[in-house]
Amino acid sequence: MTTTVPARDPAPAPAPVAPPPRAVAHAGGLRPVGVLILLAGAFMPIMDFFITNVALPSIGTSLHASASSLELVIAGYGVAYATLLVLGGRLGDRYGRRRVFLGALVGFVAASLTCGIAPSVGVLVAARIVQGATAALIIPQVLATFHHTLDGERKARALALYGATSGIAAVVGQLLGGLLVSADIAGTSWRPIFLVNVPIGLIVLLVAARIVPDTRSHHPVGVDVPGTMLFAATLTALLVPLTEGHALGWPWWTWLMIALAVVLGAATYTVEKRAEQRGEVPLLPPSLLRLPSMSRGLVMVLFFSMGFGAFMFVFALTVQNGLHADALHGGLAILPMALLFLAGSLFAPRLITRLGRAALSTGAVLQLAGLALLVTVLVHTWPHVSIWVMAAPLALVGAGQSMLFAGLFRSVLADVPTHLGGIGSGVLITLQQSGLTLGVATLGTLYLALEPASVPHAFATVEYVQMGIAALLAVGAAALPRFTMAAGAIPVTDA
Repeated sequence: MTTTVPARDPAPAPAPVAPPPRAVAHAGGLRPVGVLILLAGAFMPIMDFFITNVALPSIGTSLHASASSLELVIAGYGVAYATLLVLGGRLGDRYGRRRVFLGALVGFVAASLTCGIAPSVGVLVAARIVQGATAALIIPQVLATFHHTLDGERKARALALYGATSGIAAVVGQLLGGLLVSADIAGTSWRPIFLVNVPIGLIVLLVAARIVPDTRSHHPVGVDVPGTMLFAATLTALLVPLTEGHALGWPWWTWLMIALAVVLGAATYTVEKRAEQRGEVPLLPPSLLRLPSMSRGLVMVLFFSMGFGAFMFVFALTVQNGLHADALHGGLAILPMALLFLAGSLFAPRLITRLGRAALSTGAVLQLAGLALLVTVLVHTWPHVSIWVMAAPLALVGAGQSMLFAGLFRSVLADVPTHLGGIGSGVLITLQQSGLTLGVATLGTLYLALEPASVPHAFATVEYVQMGIAALLAVGAAALPRFTMAAGAIPVTDA
């Protein structure tokens, strides 16, 4: 049986001390312009994961970089980003979310400037790692601030808009990257894809310092050093060999690191479980992960992100390497998907409130239909494939993904107590980022292995896997907490 109650914080998971009521009144809450400026701050780090996809050939030529070095330009950012996200949420809870957001934004802008003027691929990789680390401190503050300062439908709308922003940033990153590389502004080739962050970041910094309320947890907990180190080591041991393995020919140490990742993962779970049993609040509280919205939603976020990250990667390679399009046309090819994603994102929060979990299933079916049409077009018209022929299938994919992004982000945090908002947000984005990187590393590797024999066959094979993921999401949406049609209400289930 399922009932609906007025919006309130769900009962907190086991914790040492229950937090007092939220002190939102003194901060004045978060105005709509504050929501927008925080979304703008989140937009840049997400976009930067994808913006290099269409620029890698230019970077390789300009800096005389090897294939493995170019992989590190993406992997260095992704690994640093994924490993520090949960810690970023914890630091914001303890030291103040606005303070951490502003400080990390300064670091991100400085790292972006360094990337843009990098004289060698080694400097570029190092700056990308710093970019990823500071991005990991920015993102959790956005979600945690929404969680702490907004209530009811305003919170639901902000979380849905964040999910939409994540997808839009990914698509726009690939489009903007192609436009900037092709423009070759003042002979700078690929460098503007990083330099563009500097003016945008400074504007966000100045405005956020004035209008974003300063929030933090009333009972912050210390940094879980053993859990943080083990978790970071687990992700590093998994993502580095999966990302670099194909480019290096899968040497013995890549397999050793994957095996080590399994051992480290088991050790992380054991250490975190024992820490919680001692009354501490670990980096990844097992009780938090057992909440229905987290345990069910995070699995769906992981698989959806794997499919999304792989699609963006293999589509860019298919258009540029297979159809021999330049960076500009490679970016423009994704435009129909970007436009429908943007349009769908504007209506997604209302549709999700009205239709509930059915909106997520509808989005998954739309994505599945778009992918099937796109594969059919590519396989049957290859190599005479134009951008216009791909427009309609890509539009369907974008529309479906917009509903999935918004709905999944809304549902995962539904049961998370306010005082654990930073930790919950960090876990959510960590799974999203890890999924993006894993998708590129696994399905991207599958594509690269099949590409020499047949580009359309390689693309179709990867997309068959993504279609399977979409079908599972369509069915799995029924397992998520039930959404209500009442404004300001939250899902409550007997599960």
